Amino acid sequence: MRTAYSVETVRAAERELMDRLPDGVLMQRAAAGLAAACADLLRRRAPGRVYGARVVLLVGSGDNGGDALYAGARLARRGAGVAAVLLAPGRAHAPGLTALLAAGGRVADDPFDATAAADLVIDGITGIGGRGGLRPDAVPVARAARGSGAVVVAVDLPSGVEAGSGEVVGEALRADATVTFGTYKPAHLIDPAREYAGAVRLVDIGLGAVLPSVPELEALQHADVARLLPVPTGESDKYRRGVLGIVAGSARYPGAAVLAVAGALRGGAGAVRYVGPAGDAVIARFPETLVHTGPPAKAGRVQAWVVGPGLGDEPGVRDAVASDVPVLIDADGLRGLDAAAVRARTAPTLLTPHAGEAAALLGIPREEVESARLTSVRELAARYGATVLLKGSTTLVASPDTSEPVRANATGTPWLATAGSGDVLSGLMGSLLAAGLTALDAGSVGAYVHGLAGRLAARGAPTSAEGVAASVPAAWRDIASGP
Repeated sequence: MRTAYSVETVRAAERELMDRLPDGVLMQRAAAGLAAACADLLRRRAPGRVYGARVVLLVGSGDNGGDALYAGARLARRGAGVAAVLLAPGRAHAPGLTALLAAGGRVADDPFDATAAADLVIDGITGIGGRGGLRPDAVPVARAARGSGAVVVAVDLPSGVEAGSGEVVGEALRADATVTFGTYKPAHLIDPAREYAGAVRLVDIGLGAVLPSVPELEALQHADVARLLPVPTGESDKYRRGVLGIVAGSARYPGAAVLAVAGALRGGAGAVRYVGPAGDAVIARFPETLVHTGPPAKAGRVQAWVVGPGLGDEPGVRDAVASDVPVLIDADGLRGLDAAAVRARTAPTLLTPHAGEAAALLGIPREEVESARLTSVRELAARYGATVLLKGSTTLVASPDTSEPVRANATGTPWLATAGSGDVLSGLMGSLLAAGLTALDAGSVGAYVHGLAGRLAARGAPTSAEGVAASVPAAWRDIASGP
């Protein structure tokens, strides 16, 4: 599992660790890890080519600039030609600059000539405290670095991204790789900043000894998801595996019901009870489905409900919310949702909005949700007393319990942006709720499996929601089989 901590937590941990260590040791640890990573990248680009490689350092006024200078000194001692572009000449890290010059590095006379000839550029312009994008004077140099064809390596974070939120406000320098120290930061796990970071390497500098045990953000990986996947035993029957009720579809959108049922069956539900006007379409595709005309309260026993996909103005949301089993509310079910009724529920609730639906629930413009996704998902969870899955290129899942980390998932593919994909996801997550997973686990595991199924279905080409549903078993097997 990848875990990330807020800027404030990281800074406090760094201060505590520095108080325990001799002066400068922490920066030297970071610089050593950065230099080793850069050497690896140079060797991959041209085998054996650390000696004689042309390295350019983009140096700001903060500690990231110092890390870059010390790493540059290490590379210079290994025979690389290292030039530093000082974006704040009077405020560059003085001991780091002295070390670079002593090792044979130099200060670049012309930043554009230097970057044009570089094999590798180290971005040390700003650090975790940077806000609002790159300063205007740094933009031309950053653009030149990105356009040079050199490998760009960010120190801790790509300059210009917001460390704590993953936002990119203004211009930022897109990296091919990022070397971060001690722990991941939210920007490494949340888009759009995550995309700017490239491949991320975590360097251990001893920070784990002083960081809190519970992070602010976490991202599940294969092994974590494998431990959470429900597995039937010899004593299992369809009821023990979980019966999921689905209230979805309408005369206008019968396909939404079919796709939600597909996601539920592919996701391991022991049985699916469908309630709604699309029963004929559902039975034609999945004859094993138990169809009822409704209302949900009279449809029979279930372990969880999914309500909302393609529902239009059909009834059913109120019955599901009034039930005493876990409920997932998606799509049309979110329109006009009564926050007080959701908060009053004693069983878990999972809300699954996209940015537009989240904006309507919060009463703010969509742009505010998209620019502050982490804040928005936390606010929604607090306001509704529910677990919230905020869809997007990075899916975020937040529990109403603020002591639990928000979970980020990025297993998807842009090809998942297709009609009906969210209906499949709702059915899949609902099956996990019915199997007994918590709302936080059902949301994060469902998003992980769904994203991987999307990749398998697409393989770099367009796919459909039906294709995604069909690929869920392959994704499940891939996860369950281990590394």
